[in-house]
Amino acid sequence: MRKAEIARKTKETDIGVRIDLDGKGRSNISTGVGFLDHMLDLLAVHSRFDIDIECNGDVRIDDHHSTEDIGIALGHAFSDALGDRKGITRYGSAILPMDEALIMSAVDISGRGWLEFDLGRLSEKVGTFDTELVKEFFIAFSRNAGITLHIRRLAGENTHHIIEGAFKSVARSLRTAVSIDADFRDEIPSSKGVL
Repeated sequence: MRKAEIARKTKETDIGVRIDLDGKGRSNISTGVGFLDHMLDLLAVHSRFDIDIECNGDVRIDDHHSTEDIGIALGHAFSDALGDRKGITRYGSAILPMDEALIMSAVDISGRGWLEFDLGRLSEKVGTFDTELVKEFFIAFSRNAGITLHIRRLAGENTHHIIEGAFKSVARSLRTAVSIDADFRDEIPSSKGVL
């Protein structure tokens, strides 16, 4: 049962996250940040993870604290749900088209949080959402999930399409990486014997 539940409360945010890595792609997302809700719904659908997130944050100031703290909490929940990591494929990658945008992502569930991120020049906002927060979300998620994550734009002009392609591509990469490899079901996929 690869599930986890995390509660995280600070002076800036109060967050609850539930994740099931062997779900059906169902989501119940309420962050107070409309564009982020949309992206997290897409993350659930394309990863096939069931994800519930509720965040009460200081969005009257801006969306930064909520976006970053959701990345932190979701990363912790993802890591906890993986348990001892026995049998996982570990690596995953996807090149995903979204209209004119083409996004590449690759993940290693390595135990080492690292992000390489290059979506090129984006417009400053999508609706009311500050697009610089996309990187902040993925930094927080990758560090707290203990994964190495690369995200790169190969083509694209429309900022909404580029960001949406990034979330979908990462979801597909994660879906592959957490899948169980039947040939190694009882093994940790590392020469060190631990991830």
